[in-house]
Amino acid sequence: MKNLSIEKYQENDFPLYFSLTKDDEVMRYITGKGLTEEEALKKFTYFLSLNSEHEKLGYFKILENAIHIGDCKLLYSKEDPNLLELGYMLYPQFWGKGFGSIICRELLDLAEEIDQKKDIIGIIASDNIASKKLLEKFGFETYFVGMEDGWHTEKLILRKF
Repeated sequence: MKNLSIEKYQENDFPLYFSLTKDDEVMRYITGKGLTEEEALKKFTYFLSLNSEHEKLGYFKILENAIHIGDCKLLYSKEDPNLLELGYMLYPQFWGKGFGSIICRELLDLAEEIDQKKDIIGIIASDNIASKKLLEKFGFETYFVGMEDGWHTEKLILRKF
């Protein structure tokens, strides 16, 4: 059994976040390439402000036995605040090892604590087959495929009721 925990990012966690997001392979399906330090700091500062708005929602670092292996989020959707949105990214050495399933389960359990009736979405790059399969494993279904913000995007939803 993997010993994973998720913890909200804190101000002193920027080096962890930047290490993850500067990696081109990690960011391939998110921004297309790694972030510069300036880009990462801008996003990280925004994430910290979101983390302070809600006790349980926000951006989280993922740790396995206290080692940073990625990050994840659970937030109200920007496009529809009646939906929750989850997301995740891992360092490549942790891909395909079952971590995604554990993280997804953790985020879905957290969503249940927040509101059992809110539908949950995941937004992925259309060619990210691994993320699509992971979300489908948990009952998500595609409701949009197309171009959005210059990206081939696929949106999946887990309908609660």
